[in-house]
Amino acid sequence: MSGPSPAKQVPIENRAALVEALSSGNKPREAWRIGTEHEKFGFRLDDLRPLTYDGPQGIEAMLNGLTRFGWAPVLEQGRVIALTRDNASVSLEPAGQLELSGAPLQTIHDTCCETTSHLREVKTVSDELGIGFLGMGFQPKWARADMPWMPKGRYRIMRDYMPKVGGLGLDMMTRTCTVQVNLDFASEADMVKKFRVSLALQPIATALFADSPFTEGKPNGYLSYRSHIWTDTDADRTGMLDFVFEDGFSFERYVDYLLDVPMYFVYRDGNYIDAAGHSFRDFLAGKLAVLPGETPTLADWNDHMTTAFPEVRLKKFLEMRGADGGPWNRLCALPALWVGLLYDDAALDAAWDLVKDFSLAERHALRDGVPKHGFKLPFRDATLRELAIEALKIAGAGLKRRARLNASGVDEAVFLEPLIEFALANETPAERKLDLYRTAWGGSVDPVFRDFAY
Repeated sequence: MSGPSPAKQVPIENRAALVEALSSGNKPREAWRIGTEHEKFGFRLDDLRPLTYDGPQGIEAMLNGLTRFGWAPVLEQGRVIALTRDNASVSLEPAGQLELSGAPLQTIHDTCCETTSHLREVKTVSDELGIGFLGMGFQPKWARADMPWMPKGRYRIMRDYMPKVGGLGLDMMTRTCTVQVNLDFASEADMVKKFRVSLALQPIATALFADSPFTEGKPNGYLSYRSHIWTDTDADRTGMLDFVFEDGFSFERYVDYLLDVPMYFVYRDGNYIDAAGHSFRDFLAGKLAVLPGETPTLADWNDHMTTAFPEVRLKKFLEMRGADGGPWNRLCALPALWVGLLYDDAALDAAWDLVKDFSLAERHALRDGVPKHGFKLPFRDATLRELAIEALKIAGAGLKRRARLNASGVDEAVFLEPLIEFALANETPAERKLDLYRTAWGGSVDPVFRDFAY
């Protein structure tokens, strides 16, 4: 989740300015970049408990330790809550999940090197503190009550509001981790096509990355419980956005959607003002009850855009949001999947041909069924596995045509290999962990903190 927008406090004069804020993301192909984000759970090595903010083994100590690598601290009310360096940031999710929001980079080789460097820095500091970090979609051992809360004002507001609109919102905040990739578009038409393809195929990513089969030390009946949690978080700001597939979808239509997403907060003078449930439309009209007579700025709009959580999110780029967190090679695989599908014209056309006749009911059946069934979810005359294999073929061909080579002459398709292996085996990462739980781990999830830590 984001912090307050760094955008200037430019007054919003009319609704058209909101449309312009989105359309200003249009970029020529040579300016397209790849921004990868991933979250991870911190834990103490001695008892596996989550990291509090304070203390010698706390998140604050972790952030301060990372400053030796040139990261600059970001403060809120005098507390370090994030770090910045070279257009990238390290930030905190509500329960202290540590997130890298990577810089916009040209190739997947670059973004994978960035991830590797970050994890090396984290390992250096965490070893000194006696702590570790784990990549999975859902906290496998600890209950919601065991999870700490970070000292960030927006999280206090969300913590109070979530139980009013869904049963699992607090679990989303405190016990989930994801990997995401942010990708560019050339025009409104290009955005529409990429949005539709990525929404329709987001369940494929959910299956390929499904890695959250445990809750409080026991199997929970899901392969991606993280994905299931979003179905009972807040219906006003989550889901598959059926209107994206309607004729006439545009930047303007997405603005209308965002205007109907209830607000969480307004950030003023270093403080978060609780506006949970209020209307941004009222704010535009100067009728926001908590700030009567005041109208929003572009920074307020940018903040509000971060409080919608659909499967794919539009800002000045498109965010792919369907994947569970995982180990290093899958952090590199997610951008490979989506760059391969979306950044090559022939691949984008082939991906659209794959999904363009999906009905609304089929799209929802895929979204709702994958968290529990993964690759084995029936789809038409086959299963989701066959759809995943076809999508991977399209992505691989797209990456080969991009022909972005590393120093050894290897193209970006190499990063798809872990996903291809899962799909061919018809077995998600979650199913492999469940097998370990039943066999080598002897019915305990504790070994996951050893065997799968970064």
